[in-house]
Amino acid sequence: MGPGSVHVERYGQGGPAIVLLHGFGTSTFLWREIGPAIALRKHTAFAIDLLGYGESDRPFDADFGVAAQAEYVDRAMAGLRIARATLVGVDLGGSVALRLAAARPERVQRLVLVNPVAFDELPGSDVRSVQRGTARFAVRVARGMLGAAPLLVPLLEGSVSDPRYMPPRLVARYLAPYVGSDGVSHLLSLARSLKTEDVEELPLSDLHTPTLVIWGDSDRWLEPAHADRIAAAMPVCRLVRLPNTGRLVPEEDPERLVTLLMNFVDGNSVA
Repeated sequence: MGPGSVHVERYGQGGPAIVLLHGFGTSTFLWREIGPAIALRKHTAFAIDLLGYGESDRPFDADFGVAAQAEYVDRAMAGLRIARATLVGVDLGGSVALRLAAARPERVQRLVLVNPVAFDELPGSDVRSVQRGTARFAVRVARGMLGAAPLLVPLLEGSVSDPRYMPPRLVARYLAPYVGSDGVSHLLSLARSLKTEDVEELPLSDLHTPTLVIWGDSDRWLEPAHADRIAAAMPVCRLVRLPNTGRLVPEEDPERLVTLLMNFVDGNSVA
């Protein structure tokens, strides 16, 4: 299966498969409202913790980059006996989904990309802010005095349009895997693993997988034009913009996301 085991949460039984991929700094917890709603629509959702995130293993010497994560997801799908699926990815998860679709198009029936990071934008200004924060809090981070909070809290709070959608209790839930100095070191390892070359030259113009790009227009980490660039590069793609919504659409507007996702999956078209 790879250098370690990945944690998977399953919602539903027997319906067409939808694989849910979170982004940097989050986990399968992001899909806690989306997964059950998909199951109610008679599909089966598989929320995967990328290797090194959430409850998945975090091998010391593993590759946590986008290309490697795409391989791990492919292996997880094989282990789950998912021959073909719709892939749904948020930010980094969208990058992983794109990479997998480019490498193994026969495995991907449709793509739903929520504020994905592509081209030369990886690792993104959000991850770069984590890297900059490392220097700012170097001593306290090294001693584990503050955990990952100084590094990850600004990223999480900046990924929603309104603080109501990222209250302290929710921040604490996302911070849980990164407590102490070991957790901080691991977070920095995840950040350092993201390399532009993993997505910069993906042949998106050759990717004919039906694709829906959902873009929260209040994303503070990527310019709105990035969505247009992705949509223009893909032959079979529809772009839907959500005003007054940040990057973490599953936190801010799960009902709207489910509606867009299921209409797209069930409609067999991006028109």
